[in-house]
Amino acid sequence: MSSLKVEMVAADRKVWEGEARFVRARSIAGELGIMPGHSPLLGVLVEGDVSIESADGERRTVTVDGGFLSVDSNVVTIVAEHVDASSLQSSRS
Repeated sequence: MSSLKVEMVAADRKVWEGEARFVRARSIAGELGIMPGHSPLLGVLVEGDVSIESADGERRTVTVDGGFLSVDSNVVTIVAEHVDASSLQSSRS
């Protein structure tokens, strides 16, 4: 099974980078669910949680204040001015 390469970046630092099988985020057009093979996309994010599920079922959640999400060739890049990583949790689904 293929996976996504995910990069989450705040204005001042790289917050997280790794492999994932699913990314969920909320855009101005609604909730987005990204899986491997997703078509190219550029979306404007609204304030809320971004959830990343790794290949082993581990789920990480952070809160962003808005920003952008791009998808291209199984690479997901999330850029936000502020990322609240204090809520960075890891849990099994």
